[in-house]
Amino acid sequence: MRGLTSIGALSAGEETVVLGDRDLTIDDVTRIARGAARVGISADLLVHERVRSSYEYVKRLVLAGERLYGVTTGLGGKSDTSVPAADAHELQETLLWFLKAGAGKSLRLEDVRASMLLRATSLLRGVSGIRMDLIRRLAIFLNSGATPRVREFGSIGASGDLVPLAAIAGAVVGLDDAFRVELRGEEMGSIEALHALGLEAVRLEPKEGLALVNGTSVMTAIAANCVYDARVLLGVAMGAHSLMFQALRGNTHVLHPFIHSHKPHPGQVWAARALFKLLRGSKWTHGEARGRQSSAGGLAQDRYSLRCLPQFLGPIVDGLGVVARQVEVEANSATDNPLFDGEGEAYYEGGNFLGQYVAVGMDQLRLYVGLLAKHLDAQIAMLVTPEFSGGLPSSLVGNEARRVNMGLKGLQISGNSMVPELLHLGVPLSNRFLTHAEQFNQNINSLGFGAAKLARQSISLFQQYMAVALIFGVQAVDLRCSREEGHYDGRVGLSPATIPLYEAVYAACGVTPTAAGALVHDDRDQSLDSFLDSLAEDIASEGRVAEAVCDTTAALKAPTLALTMPY
Repeated sequence: MRGLTSIGALSAGEETVVLGDRDLTIDDVTRIARGAARVGISADLLVHERVRSSYEYVKRLVLAGERLYGVTTGLGGKSDTSVPAADAHELQETLLWFLKAGAGKSLRLEDVRASMLLRATSLLRGVSGIRMDLIRRLAIFLNSGATPRVREFGSIGASGDLVPLAAIAGAVVGLDDAFRVELRGEEMGSIEALHALGLEAVRLEPKEGLALVNGTSVMTAIAANCVYDARVLLGVAMGAHSLMFQALRGNTHVLHPFIHSHKPHPGQVWAARALFKLLRGSKWTHGEARGRQSSAGGLAQDRYSLRCLPQFLGPIVDGLGVVARQVEVEANSATDNPLFDGEGEAYYEGGNFLGQYVAVGMDQLRLYVGLLAKHLDAQIAMLVTPEFSGGLPSSLVGNEARRVNMGLKGLQISGNSMVPELLHLGVPLSNRFLTHAEQFNQNINSLGFGAAKLARQSISLFQQYMAVALIFGVQAVDLRCSREEGHYDGRVGLSPATIPLYEAVYAACGVTPTAAGALVHDDRDQSLDSFLDSLAEDIASEGRVAEAVCDTTAALKAPTLALTMPY
């Protein structure tokens, strides 16, 4: 599943995810966002009736002269202003105009597509007072590859993502060509885009503009894509640790269920089990047979970065699961205001538009990514130091017979440069910067949009860092093989479950494993930055590396389900 630079119309043969019949999963969101699935609207008459009844109820309230926030009153701090029923249409369109205030570069296409999907999902709950035709338009845009341009700045996550969602809403209804759309790789005005799709501009009814812009759909969309990518990266990190564990001749006794049954945090137990399965059958680990000694410098016990692997990874596994559940709940919620019970003829003014769950979740996600990098960096430091690596060459020099070979010194520096930035990105945003925006109406904010964008930065940087870590892991395996077996083809000693990752790294770098030399044998045989480019691209696009760890990644979606299974 690849990230998008552009997308065309999806063919009828693509998988279709039907909205309204069930809750969306994070996988659903990302498949649609990245063009791997189409969108359908439920045929369930109850779904359609709820949407229709809430829309009709709003119309009745307006005709009755009801004082209704955002429909017959001004907005936010101007809600003390009455708006006559005759001006209710104009209010909704004016809302989109004054919110056309985004700044900066455009968001990624996949994040905007996910935003449209989640807005449609929210509106299909049938409590927002909007016509089904407008919800269908969001689906048409998605299936046709038409993506509004949305700027990267403009939401404090208080009354939802007002400015970003206004850019989407103005494009979908064709308010003006100033609202821009990318269609088939070309940017154009929204009215031109509608004509290309066989649609006409539509005038907004009372409440419809507010229904389209008042909600957490953009921050939640970015968050869902980030959670998806974080799962993949955690799976890759588990694989990298497994390669390094074998190169360091670690003792698998640290993964024994007896230990973890006496500290049974679900993530810790899951991590121990998953690592044990990955390492089973390796020639270079110790502990599967009773009485075998640990290596790493002849220590009675391995150093903490090996011995405490499950205890360190466990909170990350558990925490990512919590964040994923919170994002999925948000993705399937009605997040605008007011909400209308058309059947019960009641409406409720509240604050579902506040993105606090997303903000806190994305703050946590960035923390977890930084911790993963911190741990891998400790393993790399051991690998390059003979006193700690069990005799591997210093800086993992491949061809030791060549006196002017320096190995992976530069690569370690490159990796070291990334880790402080990843840890810095883990600093929370949600607890900072009171804004008291919009006449003190939005006097608290979530900053969920900003927190999610920072999570996207963290994920992108960690994809680069994982390329570094994988080169270290494979190089160390090759050199361990040279020490133990007399040649460099690490597959002869690796556990069966880690051979696919070893081969995937080689393939992504465009190199074939050989007994004659390590991945990086002579300094001048390759440019390491080209290896990094290829590996990072492979990781980001879910290529060979992701496929090699797909079993681990799949298990991360429900780690607690396997806790009672034997090793």
